Amino acid sequence: MPIYRIQDERIIQLDETTFQQQGLRERQDLQNLLKHNIEVIAPNMLVVAEEYGQWEDSRRRIDLLGIDKDANLVVIELKRTEDGGHMELQAIRYASMVSTLTFDQLVEAYDRYLNENGSEKNDAKADLLEFLEWDEPDEDRFGQEVRIVLASANFSPELTSSVMWLNEYNLDIRCVRMQPYTYEGQVLLDVQEIIPLPEAADYQIRIREKREREREVRRGARDYTRYDVSIAGKDYPTQPKRRMMFHLISGILHNGKDPEQIKDAIPSRKNRLFRVFDGELNSEQIRGLLNKDQKKRYFTDTDDQIITLKGKTYAISNQWGDETAEAAASLQSAFPDLKISFNPTETG
Repeated sequence: MPIYRIQDERIIQLDETTFQQQGLRERQDLQNLLKHNIEVIAPNMLVVAEEYGQWEDSRRRIDLLGIDKDANLVVIELKRTEDGGHMELQAIRYASMVSTLTFDQLVEAYDRYLNENGSEKNDAKADLLEFLEWDEPDEDRFGQEVRIVLASANFSPELTSSVMWLNEYNLDIRCVRMQPYTYEGQVLLDVQEIIPLPEAADYQIRIREKREREREVRRGARDYTRYDVSIAGKDYPTQPKRRMMFHLISGILHNGKDPEQIKDAIPSRKNRLFRVFDGELNSEQIRGLLNKDQKKRYFTDTDDQIITLKGKTYAISNQWGDETAEAAASLQSAFPDLKISFNPTETG
C-alpha cells in the first residue's frame, strides 16, 4: 500500500524503491542494521547469534538467532528480494536444527556473538538471565518452542499461502514486509507485519487452537481395532478393518457366490462394494482406468487383490469407516455355509 505525504493541501505519493536500487545489501547492510534494531521486526527479543551454523553442514547459516521473553528461540531470515524466495522452507529447516539447543549451548553462542561484535557486555550468561528475568537457568522452560520471523521487501502468494497453512498446525511463523521509499534524498522504510495481521492475531490463535482440538477429537475417535478373521476354513489373523472386509468379500467370491448376493447382503453399500470391469484385467490395467482419487479407494496394488469371475474383473473397495462391523455381520448372516467369523484381536 502506498505512503503519502501532505503538502500545501495536496496528498502526494512517495516513490517506492528497492533495496537493490538503493545499494543496500542483504547481509552487510540490512542484517547489520536489524541486529542492532531488532525491535523493528521482532519486539521483545534479544539477538544472540548472527550467521549461526553450529552443525555439520557449515554452509547453512541462520541470518539472526534470537530468544524472546518466554525463552523461545527465534529464527530470523532476511531477504531483500521482492518475493521472499523460498525463505520459509529454509527457516523451517533451521528451526528444526536449533530445536535441540540447550541453555548452555545458547550461552556459548551468545558469548561468541558479543565478542565478535565488540560488545561491552562481558558475561553472556548473566545477560541472558537478566533478559529472561530468571535467577538461574531453567531447562524445563527454555526453548519449548521455536518461532520464525521472515523479513523481506515482499512475499509471493505461494510463500504467504504456505505460511498461513503451516500456522494452522501450531507453527509460529511471522512475515514482516519492509518496503523502502525515497523522499527528498532519504530512504524511508515502511515495516508491516502481514502474517498474522496484528489486529487479527488473537482471533487467528483461537481459530488455530479450535482446529487443533477438532483434529485431536477426530484422531481420538478413530477405531484402530484389528480382527482375527476366518472364512471357509482360511484364517487371517490381526487384520485392519479394511483388510478384513477385503478377505471376506474376496473369499465369498472365490467360493463361487454371486456378486449380486453380496450386494443384497449389504444394500446400503450396494454400489460401493466394488468396481466391475468387463474382461479379465490385471491390477496395472485397472489402475490405468481409474483416476487418482479412485485408485486410493480400491484394492488395486497387486494382481492378487484383483478378482476375475465369469469374464469380469472386480476391484474391492477399501473404504468402510463406521459401517465395518455391521457390514461384516451382514455377510456372516447371509453366507452361513462359509462359517465366517471375525473377532477383535486380543492384545496384551
